[in-house]
Amino acid sequence: MRLFENLASTRRPAWPELQSLVSGASVTVEVLAPDAATARRTLEQLQVTTSSYLGAVVVHTGGLLIDHGWLRVYGSPSSGDADRLIGLAAVNGFPASPEPSWFPGHGLVVAHDVLGGTFVLNGHDPEAAGRPGKPGEMIYLAPDTLQWEPLDVGHAAWLAWALGGGLEDFTEGLRWHGWEAETRELGGGRGLNVFPPLWSRQAHEDLDATSRRDVPMAELVEMARSAAAQIDGVDVGPLGSFEGHTADPR
Repeated sequence: MRLFENLASTRRPAWPELQSLVSGASVTVEVLAPDAATARRTLEQLQVTTSSYLGAVVVHTGGLLIDHGWLRVYGSPSSGDADRLIGLAAVNGFPASPEPSWFPGHGLVVAHDVLGGTFVLNGHDPEAAGRPGKPGEMIYLAPDTLQWEPLDVGHAAWLAWALGGGLEDFTEGLRWHGWEAETRELGGGRGLNVFPPLWSRQAHEDLDATSRRDVPMAELVEMARSAAAQIDGVDVGPLGSFEGHTADPR
């Protein structure tokens, strides 16, 4: 395995470019502080360099809260922010120390949205994992269909799209009047459970009439996985682990 020093010593680091995108973003972006030790372990397990957006996020941020906190992109949070937003290593169940033989067989969970929608970076064999799309492409488990959707882009293009306001059209039919105030009040460890469920006819007909309750993200993603199994008889696979995450205790 390549060590952190080698992975971080690149002639074309992606962080300055990503910083520029954050500064010029058409949506709100909060950059959380990183933890150096967590970043080191995470980068060494990923074996990507900091010339990639993924490596840059892992090394230079504790995560990103995008568009009033609607989208939570995972990084390497410091202990002070760990309760607020779980890290990429934790949500993917990385080994405590880097292991050459370990990899996330179902792809890498890189972000969740406030509704429990899950963004995954495909691994080398998505078909074997029951996932759509090509290796190295982003896919999304939509909370209103409970099905995986290929996004036809890689991680860098996806993150640039999100920072450029792409969520506005992408979330059509999923946002209600006043959603900004509700999502701003949530930490990264909690999401919104909508009732009637987003996949129901009632929610599609009148989203503003639904009720919303903030719950731990662990509960929200597990409900999505269970509902998909009950409705379609399909196991959508792992949607991220929140084990040990305190999820903004109330």
